[in-house]
Amino acid sequence: MNPAAGTSRVAVMPLVVIVGLVCQEAGAAVAVSLIPEVGPWGVVAMRLVFSALVLMPMALVSLRRGASVSWRHVGAFGFSLAAMNVFFYLALERIPLGVAVTIEVMGPLVLSVVASRSWRGLMWAALAAAGVALLGGSGLLPGAEQALDPVGMAYAVGAAVMWAAYILTARAAGAAMTGVVGLALAMVVGSVLTLPVAGVVAGAALLDPHALLLGFAVAVLSSAIPYGIELTALRRMKAETFAILLALAPAIAALAGLVLLDQQLTAAISVGIVLVTVAGVGAVASAGRRAVPATEEAAIETADPEVRGDEGPTHGTPGPG
Repeated sequence: MNPAAGTSRVAVMPLVVIVGLVCQEAGAAVAVSLIPEVGPWGVVAMRLVFSALVLMPMALVSLRRGASVSWRHVGAFGFSLAAMNVFFYLALERIPLGVAVTIEVMGPLVLSVVASRSWRGLMWAALAAAGVALLGGSGLLPGAEQALDPVGMAYAVGAAVMWAAYILTARAAGAAMTGVVGLALAMVVGSVLTLPVAGVVAGAALLDPHALLLGFAVAVLSSAIPYGIELTALRRMKAETFAILLALAPAIAALAGLVLLDQQLTAAISVGIVLVTVAGVGAVASAGRRAVPATEEAAIETADPEVRGDEGPTHGTPGPG
């Protein structure tokens, strides 16, 4: 292989990761437009079902070759995956995309702070807390029209808690199973958990061709494309660099909300998002290779020798639902 070509590919990887983040948040924006048709539960069920359909053929190849399955890990992984997405899309129904993602990333950010085991980590946690306080108290500032929906904020906090649980269960599943087996089966478990509720809540709307098309778009934009891009990036760039780029998710989500959904943010909320984004980057940088995996892709690469190379497991953080 031409060394210059290899260097060029590595150099372009950060941009490719950013493209993956943009696709992810574009998928969330599509989900916002789909929520009035099928509700948050319907969006989650569609995303998980379509994602499972994409991943299961790859998992079946590994299973036919004798890959083992730990159903205990699959169950925990699938539950946390489903709960994280349900809370996130419930939040999107009530608060802007940028705010929901900003609060949600507090889950992996806290784990990164714990992993850093340093005073710098506490400093970044304090900065993030100040950012979230600005979000929550924005409606109390002079000139503010109204506060953010408290129920939507609570759902976003629930998504943050479940994202932290998802990270831990993803790590355990990645260590117990090879390749995409754990993630694919977790998608199936998540589908089984959410589809009955979605059927009761949304009914026949789930089978509407327009809704199905949007649901497929959410799965492709939020899961399939980022999965392919980020898994490729993990093979060609340092885990720390990858994680720092993913920490930009709140800022990219805010821009996606503004451009795609016309979600105008106040100055206070914008500053809060910036503070949490900076804190996320700083916390990941402080944690270094101790940063915890926060994406579906990172969960896979902890168990995939082809991805992690000779340096052992690498870890990415953060990049939402």
